[in-house]
Amino acid sequence: MSFRSVIVGCGAHLPAKILTNDDLAKFVDTTDEWIQQRTGIQQRHIAADGELTSDLALEAARKALAMAGITGADLDLIVLATTTPDQTFPATAATVQAKLGMDHGAAFDVQAVCSGFIYALATADNFIRCGQAKHALVIGAETFSRILDWTDRGTCVLFGDGAGAVVLKAVPGDNKTGILSTHLHSDGRHRDLLYVDGGVSSTKTVGHVRMNGKEVFRHAVQRLAEVVDESLTANGLTQADIDWLVPHQANRRIIDSTAKKLSLSPDKVVLTVARHGNTSAASIPLALAEAVEDGRVKRGDLVLLEAMGGGLTWGAALVRW
Repeated sequence: MSFRSVIVGCGAHLPAKILTNDDLAKFVDTTDEWIQQRTGIQQRHIAADGELTSDLALEAARKALAMAGITGADLDLIVLATTTPDQTFPATAATVQAKLGMDHGAAFDVQAVCSGFIYALATADNFIRCGQAKHALVIGAETFSRILDWTDRGTCVLFGDGAGAVVLKAVPGDNKTGILSTHLHSDGRHRDLLYVDGGVSSTKTVGHVRMNGKEVFRHAVQRLAEVVDESLTANGLTQADIDWLVPHQANRRIIDSTAKKLSLSPDKVVLTVARHGNTSAASIPLALAEAVEDGRVKRGDLVLLEAMGGGLTWGAALVRW
C-alpha cells in the first residue's frame, strides 16, 4: 500500500524580546532606513538568556500537535532542523521528544541552515511514504542570535530567533493531496559564501556567521527559480497553478524576485520577514503557521515552499493543502 503525507497541524513560537532596527542602531553602525531598503526587515525576536532552541521548538510543537488533535505519545518520528542546537549532542530533537512524552520511534536533527526545514520535511515525508511512520513532527527552530557578530552590520541586522512546526499524517493511497513532492540540492563548492568561522573539529569555538551577501543573493535568485520549475514539472503543473508561495524569509528583494519569475501576484506571497527577520530553518514553518491560522491558506490550495541556505543548499516542496 502506498502512503502520502498530509499536513494536519501547524504551530509557531517567537521569543518575547523584540529588537527593532532603531534598537540596533544604538550599538551598530546602521540605520532603520539602511536595513529596510536592503532587506525589508523592521524587527526581529531575540531569545532571552537561558532560553534554548529546544524551548522554542517545544512550544511550536505543542501548538502543532494541538491543531492536529494528537499528543506526543502518538508520534513515530521527530525531525528537527537547526543550526543552533542546545548541545553538540544529544540531538535537540531528543530533548523535545522527552518533553512531549514520546517514548518510542525516532528523533533526530538535520542541518542544512536556512534550507533545513525543507530538508527535514523531505526526510519525514520519505519515512511516511515508506510506511515507517504514521505521524511525524517536523520542526525548524533557531537561536541564531547566539552565532552573530554584533559588530558586523552586514550580518547581525539580518537574523532573528524562533521556531515553527508541522505534523504530518500518513494517508493511504495516491490521491494528489498533501506533500506532492520534495526537491533537495546542495553544492559544497560554494560553502565559503555563507558559513560560521568556528566548530568543534576545527577551532573548538562556536564562531560567528560570515557571508558574501552579493554572491549569495545571485545564487539564490538563480537556484530558487530552477528548483521551483523542477517541482512544478515533476507534478505536471505550471506557475499559474500556484495559490501561495511560502518562501524562506531571508530578504525581501530575493522573495520579490522569485515571485516575479513565477508571475505571482504579491498578495499570494506569505511575508513575515519584516517582523521576524531571517530565522533560518524556522522561517518557512513560522510563515506557514501564520498563513494557516489567519485563514489565507485553505484546503485544496497549492502551496509552494522554497529555501536556500549555507552549503550552499536549496530545495522546494509542493503541497496540495
